[in-house]
Amino acid sequence: MSSQLIASHRENAEVYTGGDVCKQKSLELLEKMNLPKGLLPLEDIIEVGYNEATGFVWLKQKKSKTHVFRAINKSVWYDTEITAFVEDRRMKHLTGVKSKELLIWVTISYIAIQDPNSGKILFATPSGLSRALPVSAFEEEESNKEQK
Repeated sequence: MSSQLIASHRENAEVYTGGDVCKQKSLELLEKMNLPKGLLPLEDIIEVGYNEATGFVWLKQKKSKTHVFRAINKSVWYDTEITAFVEDRRMKHLTGVKSKELLIWVTISYIAIQDPNSGKILFATPSGLSRALPVSAFEEEESNKEQK
């Protein structure tokens, strides 16, 4: 289904292909939306697209990935295709991202920093359940990479 959504928003979109360019563009997009750069720690990204008119974004990677955010000890799974509608400090109608809560994987459909001064980022499921976590947990990953 995400492939159909991508196809419908592809016209008039900026589309980038190739590993290094895609990684750079994904980080630039997070920065432009005022979201932490470590939020999407994807590897082997093969395509990034952004339709500025509709706010639709997609990222394609070679294979799905599970990442552990060590600061909060949370496992997050990223599918091969991730899509969202983005605005300032917000990703809505997100697809392709799940978080492990206790023993089950929970779909994440909404991410937002509602109050930048709070230091919290909100994650919500399609059913409306949500959890606020420290923004810093999603920034540290990137700063560690820069030090290497």
